[in-house]
Amino acid sequence: MARLNKVFLMGNLARDPELRYIPSGTPVATFTLATSRAYTLASGEKREETCFARVVAWGRQAELCGEYLAKGSPVFVEGRLQSRSWETPEGQKRSTMEVVAQNVQFLGKGTRSGGTEAGAPEEAFTQAAPAPEETPAAPSDIPEAPPEGTSGEVPF
Repeated sequence: MARLNKVFLMGNLARDPELRYIPSGTPVATFTLATSRAYTLASGEKREETCFARVVAWGRQAELCGEYLAKGSPVFVEGRLQSRSWETPEGQKRSTMEVVAQNVQFLGKGTRSGGTEAGAPEEAFTQAAPAPEETPAAPSDIPEAPPEGTSGEVPF
């Protein structure tokens, strides 16, 4: 059976990234990426549709995203799809689909929430951090930890 789980997205951040550290000290950043497509109806009317994707980055890459990206920043994300499910304290079943980033490329100068330009270092444009292969389902927004045997750190 053939298997492929690869995602390529280009768009703008819908809000500032949220940077956290899991108990082991590994950084994890989450952000929402807005991507749009334009199309024309049979009637000739032009339409635009926007899709919002949740992205999770780990390790040094997460720190760079938290430091240099802001709402509106254009980025290219390469990663894989991951689904998680959990049960709320009220007993409701929840699930989510997200992109685990393996590479985030900054496409332009972003602005920090204070309105000043943030010049990203060259490494921020090309650095790829290995994403954990599996993350546990958790009731929180962020997985508790990367899987055993992975540090979530950049290998160089």
